[in-house]
Amino acid sequence: MNKKSIRNKTIRLSGSELSEFSKNLIRLHYPVQKKELLNRTINQDLFSVLDYLPEKFVDLLIIDPPYNLYKKFNTNSFKEKSVADYAGWIDSFLTELKKILKPSGSIYFCGDWHTSISIPLVLEKYFIIRNRITWEREKGRGAKQNWKNSSEDIWFCTVSEKYKFNTDAVKLKRKVLAPYRDNSGAPKDWRSDSDGDFRLTHPSNIWNDISIPFWSMPENTDHPTQKPEKLIAKLILASTKRGDVVFDPFLGSGTTSVVAKKLGRKFIGVEMDKYYACLAEKRLSKADGNSAIQGYTDGVFWERNSFPFSIKAQIKKKQP
Repeated sequence: MNKKSIRNKTIRLSGSELSEFSKNLIRLHYPVQKKELLNRTINQDLFSVLDYLPEKFVDLLIIDPPYNLYKKFNTNSFKEKSVADYAGWIDSFLTELKKILKPSGSIYFCGDWHTSISIPLVLEKYFIIRNRITWEREKGRGAKQNWKNSSEDIWFCTVSEKYKFNTDAVKLKRKVLAPYRDNSGAPKDWRSDSDGDFRLTHPSNIWNDISIPFWSMPENTDHPTQKPEKLIAKLILASTKRGDVVFDPFLGSGTTSVVAKKLGRKFIGVEMDKYYACLAEKRLSKADGNSAIQGYTDGVFWERNSFPFSIKAQIKKKQP
């Protein structure tokens, strides 16, 4: 077996860790109250859980289901369906998940280009579709007879016209390449400090500042479709306040729960694979002593490749 590189920070589980973290997992066999679910990981198939969840207790629903393609997830696999059948599959759980959302609740639904053909057909039946975020994945296989797939979508919806959206919490700090000044010579809509020249910009529905987790990042796991913590942090900060409840019905290796915990939100996740559910628990335990989210510091999101500036700033602040 090849020796793991000292720079490889991928989170994995030993046999003893799997046994230990599995003790934290819960399963539902009857209707439960909200307090029994908060900050827990449910190790169960989603469809065996839906009937037991309380109504109208979730502020934010983040759904990142298997996309409409063949994919293996450890011991489970998902097979590609027709557009209509995939839409029907979404409908089969979304109609039930709507019941757990508060009237002021929001939903983010993830997909790729093909999956997104089906998603809005179902979302518009139950929610008000507000926007579609498209984010750039810098990874991806090349294609000889098609365009390379290097983007994914996130559909933003709300239950009603009354919903949260915190613009100031999700502004992006960008480097200023052409710094304009007013007549007095003062910076115009930007700031110059020891880190360089930066401007805080309003969040748009095109995101090109996201790095996919890879082996040298401390958030990385072996889950094949893991979302970056920075991406999930944007969704949570935009649509919740501290203490709100975030629910992820396809938790995977736990990113949504981990980020919610780091940001002072309550969380609930459902994951059918025991190994991934235990990975989520291990990551949650690591978050107890480390609330850092790569690419997010000083209350702002940093443009990709400019984050080292923030690291320098943090070092300076710690120096006597």
